[in-house]
Amino acid sequence: MIEVTNLVKRYGDRNVVDNLSFTVDKGQIVGFLGPNGAGKSTTMNIITGYISATSGTVKVNGYDIYDDPEKAKACIGYLPEQPPVYPDMKVREYLNFVADLKKVKASEKDKKLRYVMKSTKIMDVSERLIKHLSKGYKQRVGLAGAMLGDPEILIMDDSASALDFATDAALRKALSKLPWKPTVVLISQRVSSIRHADKIVVLDDGHMAGLGTHTQLQQTCPVYQEICRSQEKGEASAS
Repeated sequence: MIEVTNLVKRYGDRNVVDNLSFTVDKGQIVGFLGPNGAGKSTTMNIITGYISATSGTVKVNGYDIYDDPEKAKACIGYLPEQPPVYPDMKVREYLNFVADLKKVKASEKDKKLRYVMKSTKIMDVSERLIKHLSKGYKQRVGLAGAMLGDPEILIMDDSASALDFATDAALRKALSKLPWKPTVVLISQRVSSIRHADKIVVLDDGHMAGLGTHTQLQQTCPVYQEICRSQEKGEASAS
């Protein structure tokens, strides 16, 4: 579904993403983990066509993101960390606008709007202006928009908290209920959000630091081990 090969993104004399290669297979839930500045969001912005790479290739469902951007982007529902919502629109109005952009059939639009609003728990604010919503609710609206059009790939940038999921198990349960079973990429700084992903990509300073399951990375990846230890200490202190 996603093929990233030798991807580089350079700003000045620094490689924010440095020779990164990985694949995401159809139907997988893949976690994308790393500290601030690791290159996670930059990588996803390249995959989704928001920004260009310095070098390397990205294919989405067989379509090159540069050669066939329209076809590649049509496969993706993307929720960045800052959702691209229009603050002066009402929630339902905005989602109706997104549905039109994604060419949702008119005969199915109302049903689809109700489904994504119910799934993301925003039915109760459907007639409110987006600018009057909390950050969490704005993320939910952004996720509802990303879900419209039944995208084959759903990419969520550190947004599990938008739906009040305490663990990745709860998030996986919710995702499993989606009728079209998308391939899912979860970008996070929190191990708890991606622990049970089918595969976890660990980034550190733009480099691939590890690739595998939670159990495998605990045994083989020092960066992952350190993130786990640090977050476990933080959780213990908080309790």
